[in-house]
Amino acid sequence: MIINKVIAYKSIVFASIMVVLTISCAKKVASASESDPWKNMELTIKTLPQTKFQDKTYNINDFGAVADGKTLNTLAFEKAIKTCAENGGGKVLVPNGKYLTGAIHLESNVNLHLEDHAEILFSLNPKDYPIVHTSWEGTEVMNYSPLIYAKNKTNVAVTGKGTLNGQADSTNWWIWSGGKGYGWKKGIPSQNDPANREVLVDMAEKNIPVSERIFGEGRYLRPNFIEFFECNTVLVKDITVINSPFWILHPIKTNNIIIDGVTVNSHGPNNDGCDPEYSQNVIIKNCTFNTGDDCIAIKAGRDADGRRVAIPSKNIIVQNCKMIDGHGGVVIGSEISAGVNNVFVENCVMDSPNLDRAIRIKTNSKRGGVIENIFVRNLEVGTVKECVLLVTMFYNVYGSQTGNFIPTVRNINLENITVKNSGKFGVLAEGYPESPIENITLKNVKIEKADSVYSLKNVKNINFINTYINGKKVNK
Repeated sequence: MIINKVIAYKSIVFASIMVVLTISCAKKVASASESDPWKNMELTIKTLPQTKFQDKTYNINDFGAVADGKTLNTLAFEKAIKTCAENGGGKVLVPNGKYLTGAIHLESNVNLHLEDHAEILFSLNPKDYPIVHTSWEGTEVMNYSPLIYAKNKTNVAVTGKGTLNGQADSTNWWIWSGGKGYGWKKGIPSQNDPANREVLVDMAEKNIPVSERIFGEGRYLRPNFIEFFECNTVLVKDITVINSPFWILHPIKTNNIIIDGVTVNSHGPNNDGCDPEYSQNVIIKNCTFNTGDDCIAIKAGRDADGRRVAIPSKNIIVQNCKMIDGHGGVVIGSEISAGVNNVFVENCVMDSPNLDRAIRIKTNSKRGGVIENIFVRNLEVGTVKECVLLVTMFYNVYGSQTGNFIPTVRNINLENITVKNSGKFGVLAEGYPESPIENITLKNVKIEKADSVYSLKNVKNINFINTYINGKKVNK
């Protein structure tokens, strides 16, 4: 009995010591993460689940596909994907050649793989894109299906060195934007007509159910190109994407996605290269973006719809990418109402006279939201038009964008960055008196040429550490 009591006592003591050690280790890990937030990035990378597929191949030609660039192959894609999924998954192979199709809907455990000289041409007939639950500029809607679409799927991929060609130009999808530079003229219907974009936004403000926000034909809201909606464990690798109707890579409410080695070359209106929205644990690496809008734009819903969904985008990692033309290299916003945090950008090259900014954060008092913990390091910036870092709480587009939801923006860190020409400013930041932008740090930043060092309005605690602009050390 005494021996048992001694053993029990020793067990309790040992357990207590282990609890103390566990708590101590946890505190040390937390402390290390706080002192070096990049460890959080490394942990996300290390723990991210990877796609894995059966070693089975389903060639779309065996399901009736014709590689003449003219025959509509929508049914062949559908049959191949369905058969692959029903048999436990694998690779749906698109062989070399040109294949015309309407919307492609993916299934779980399916890898849509393009051979090196395969090209999928997407139909210009809106009727080839059925109405699905999707999103448009940060507002959920029943609208034209994205060209490639997956909803509520797990373990899904689009891979291979072939080309996805949306065939959009100023004679078809792009004209719907209402932009004169994209073929629109007075009298041509567009998304800007009273019954279209603003009606959707108004529906969301009134909390009308998404199932009743039915758009599509006659409403001129262009479809996204590749959209993963409420998916988990996704891979997009090596493909080239050109001529998109609208946003190009759009993971929404999707977790654990890797976008690797993708080339985007599309200069149409709203042709953002990649827009993670309400998404978490996203890695974008080894990609090239040459776009008509933001290269990468991290989103989190627009206005009331974003606050309804209330899922922040977080743990977004951008590595070893090249940004050419675009409104910004890595951008956060403007559809940002649910908030964004823990963004890591490293080892990227940004350079073009048609690239407006390197890092851009844009929000306003209709969007609201909390944007925090943005970490950027090891950038090589050639030429940008306006500035290296732009942070604004007064982003206005499509009319008045003011409301009662004052944003919070804090903790922005740029380190080890070289810039040849930053255009008008090194840093441009503007907040509200009641909600100043807090904690901006530039460390080891060298900007060879800028018209002005900075323009700051309602910014609290900005630090320049070993930072030089126009050959002079910056002090503030």
